Amino acid sequence: MTHVITEPCIGTKDTACVVVCPVDCIHPAKNEADFDKVDQLFIDPDSCIDCGACVSECPVSAIYPLEDVPGEYEAYIEKNAAHFKG
Repeated sequence: MTHVITEPCIGTKDTACVVVCPVDCIHPAKNEADFDKVDQLFIDPDSCIDCGACVSECPVSAIYPLEDVPGEYEAYIEKNAAHFKG
């Protein structure tokens, strides 16, 4: 996993990051069935190419490179990965 979406996304789910992602690895998008069922967006660790385009687009600064996830948000590393293990 190269990038992680953390707690500030909860309740916001702004999809600006989805729009700029060149490999469509951020889900769920607004047009996906489970968009209203989850409290945040997630980055698919198997398809993220570590380009970082999403980081600057996030209006609530919720996206971090894996190695820079703040300690208080470390639980979101597994939460993001678990979303895709399904």
